[in-house]
Amino acid sequence: PDLSGHEKYGLGNVKYNISGIHVTAVEFPSASISLIPGAGIKLVIGNASLTIDTNWNIRTWIFKDKGRSTVYISKVFVTAIFSTTLDNTGYTSLSLTSCRTTSGDIDIKLNGKS
Repeated sequence: PDLSGHEKYGLGNVKYNISGIHVTAVEFPSASISLIPGAGIKLVIGNASLTIDTNWNIRTWIFKDKGRSTVYISKVFVTAIFSTTLDNTGYTSLSLTSCRTTSGDIDIKLNGKS
């Protein structure tokens, strides 16, 4: 979904809109799944990266600008625990019990008129 809003900085408000969010690359160089006896499944993803392209525009009382941006997120680590149960019909149900995510670096390149 698009992101829009406004923030108050210094002497005025900054209105922004981020649209056309498109994930262009995802890398999982290190991923593992293991069983936790009596609890469920543990998923560990290490050193992942993600590239996202977007359109953006910004408006203040002084100026307005718009353009494209590329966001590169790297050194992403995820640990998720899923519980498994059987429902009334005998089908396995999977529920997220806990999730921890950290990211190390975020690089944003903005291309616009200004």
